[in-house]
Amino acid sequence: MRTATLGPAQRAESLAAMAERELDVLVVGAGVVGAGTALDAVTRGLSVGLVEARDWASGTSSRSSKLIHGGLRYLQML
Repeated sequence: MRTATLGPAQRAESLAAMAERELDVLVVGAGVVGAGTALDAVTRGLSVGLVEARDWASGTSSRSSKLIHGGLRYLQML
């Protein structure tokens, strides 16, 4: 598994690099469900791309009641 820093400077470069790769799964949306789906696919040995329009979990996940499963902290390792 590879991790990356995705600030504004790296975003365009990372998207261009992803466009050159063949992926098994492309997950659109890096909220709780999207990040969990990407994690599940990676642990099954699939090549995964995860894209988000804004910052990680900035959409619906940022406006929830925050009462979610404690395993979410492990998704930060994506």
